[in-house]
Amino acid sequence: MTDKEQQRPAALVTGAATRLGLAFATALADRGCDIALHYHHSSEQAQQQAELIRCRGVRCETFPFDLADDDPGCLVEQVYHCFPRLQVLINSASAYHAGTIANTDRALLQKQFSVNFFAPYLLSGSFAKQVASGSIINILDNKIAFQQYQYGAYLMSKKALAEFTKLAAMEFSPRIRVNGIAPGVVLPGETRTGDYIDWRIQGIPLQRQGRVEDLIRAMNYLLDSDFVTGQILFVDGGEGMNHLGLNAEEYESGDKVE
Repeated sequence: MTDKEQQRPAALVTGAATRLGLAFATALADRGCDIALHYHHSSEQAQQQAELIRCRGVRCETFPFDLADDDPGCLVEQVYHCFPRLQVLINSASAYHAGTIANTDRALLQKQFSVNFFAPYLLSGSFAKQVASGSIINILDNKIAFQQYQYGAYLMSKKALAEFTKLAAMEFSPRIRVNGIAPGVVLPGETRTGDYIDWRIQGIPLQRQGRVEDLIRAMNYLLDSDFVTGQILFVDGGEGMNHLGLNAEEYESGDKVE
């Protein structure tokens, strides 16, 4: 290993085999970070994407791990052993399931909180024990500004993560900065129709769907701004300013959750 390779910082990105997690991992590689690419089920995609990331001139190793059932602290230990210059943690893995409060059972509540809150909480604590300094970014959802009861367990897990972001920023300062990104309509689920997206855009002051590049710029800002911690950056075209959740709560053309 060359001196340059030994000096390269490393980043752990959870849920990095697909979608936003992959976008963050790729952007971090472009910043010159070695990548610890975490995945759960997407083994084939993870290996393919890891090879593409290596083509950017950095190391990339894959780490299969079940954040819902295993001890997340063990994942950080594995990554740190492989990448002693670990400096960045992006908590991007997420479980997203519908269910009103009245229709939420213990299993659904446990699943949502295990992946969306317990895992980032424990990963962050282990990260703080292992690294001398660094940055944690929690990926949230702009719906933490709303009361979208149709996804009750999911939304409460993300609201808890938002509060944890501020709590961790206090505890880990000054060594580690902790911030969050709350995306709006950027990569809707595959079941979301074009009509749904158009409807959501009607409630966005900037009148457009978000782009992955918008989130990458937000990530880079938080990584580069060493006087910023404990902040939640809404990247949603202003949708989160409307705390009534205009066009964010109930869609009447097949997407509404009863």
